[in-house]
Amino acid sequence: MNIEKLSQILKESDNIVFFGGAGMSTESGIADFRSENGLYKTSNGKGYPPETMLSHGFFISHPSDFFNFYKEKMIYTDAKPNAGHLVLAKLEQMSKLKAVITQNIDGLHQAAGSKNVYELHGSVHRNYCIKCHTFYDLDFVLNSKDIPKCPKCNGIVKPDVVLYEEGLNDDVIRGAVDAIEKADTLIIGGTSLVVYPAAGLINYFRGKNLVLINKSSTPYDSKADLVIHESIGEVLSQAVKLL
Repeated sequence: MNIEKLSQILKESDNIVFFGGAGMSTESGIADFRSENGLYKTSNGKGYPPETMLSHGFFISHPSDFFNFYKEKMIYTDAKPNAGHLVLAKLEQMSKLKAVITQNIDGLHQAAGSKNVYELHGSVHRNYCIKCHTFYDLDFVLNSKDIPKCPKCNGIVKPDVVLYEEGLNDDVIRGAVDAIEKADTLIIGGTSLVVYPAAGLINYFRGKNLVLINKSSTPYDSKADLVIHESIGEVLSQAVKLL
């Protein structure tokens, strides 16, 4: 019944925005953060919690340990877009979906074909020298021994991802807020909506349909027009087939 209702919402909407979190990528084999097998439950052998190792301060003070952890735990070169990513790209091609807002850094939405993507926490595919700001791709970081250094100025090449203690990009936030404010339907998927400031974006929605698709409940379930506690890729695929 819920799938039929979602399909009807998709049919009647022409300005859909999708806002997704880690659960969007778990179906592509990428670990999330807070579940039983998530990143925050894993041991790194160094005695530091993952939140510390992924902080700006740790990047500055322990760059070698940072990059060892980052390359081992945050990069999934074999990950491919799953059914959910592909459905969202299809909805964009149909001119129904106007934007994807993601907390993920894996670039899978773009790999699936989505064009208008706001990456709140950056992307592993972009990296830049902190001294001369030359940009480098993911392979440059992966192929670097120990700490990636810029061939031009010998500065450290930092992943263009938002670490703990760092602020989100103002232009990305503005774009995401603008998209949400204009949306007639906001679909939120694969996020527990507990990480701020990203979770606060939901408060800008003034449209008709708020849809939450997440395996576990969220603090916003009671405010949503439709809540589905199932696999996001499966739900979106079934709903689009009924269009």
